Amino acid sequence: MTQFPQPATRATAKLVIAGGFGVGKTTAIGAVSDITPLRTEEVLTTQSTATDSLRGIEDKTTTTVAFDFGRVGWDVPDPVELYLFGTPGQPRFWSFWHDLSEGALGAVVLADTRRLESSFPAADFFEQLGLPFVIAINRFPGTTPRTAVEIREAFDVDEQVPLMFCDARNADSVAGVLITLVQHIANTKSANSALLDA
Repeated sequence: MTQFPQPATRATAKLVIAGGFGVGKTTAIGAVSDITPLRTEEVLTTQSTATDSLRGIEDKTTTTVAFDFGRVGWDVPDPVELYLFGTPGQPRFWSFWHDLSEGALGAVVLADTRRLESSFPAADFFEQLGLPFVIAINRFPGTTPRTAVEIREAFDVDEQVPLMFCDARNADSVAGVLITLVQHIANTKSANSALLDA
């Protein structure tokens, strides 16, 4: 009887991508996803300008009102499938964050140097939740450069939290952020295990 190789079992991991309004969460998921992403975008209206500030993002015409969903499959070094959930950025939709983070192993806090403060609540949220996260600075064209030291001081996060720059439009750049997050999750789990064994 001919033996056919069995397909490798894929591990799965749920990750959250959060941050302020208009920082590039939907773009990042769309860039890296293996499937056509599920999006819950609606057109911005003049009525929403009273609650959704467009300072620095005046060209934005749509917004996520529930979540984005994408999937990334990798085979190296081990088969893994990442389920990506993007949160809405406006404060009026923050109630979704708890539900979207349920069962997640880690998170990306995406930020824009023009409006760093819009992503502070996401970092605070994951710190309080005890969920490992990384900070990724989306490099928008024409923005004033800021150093990693300045950004880390602004976020006031632990030195153990990875901080990097990325281009949310570029699949390889977003994949690099996800790889860093997965490594950070593994390192955090190892550190926690060592503390429990001590």
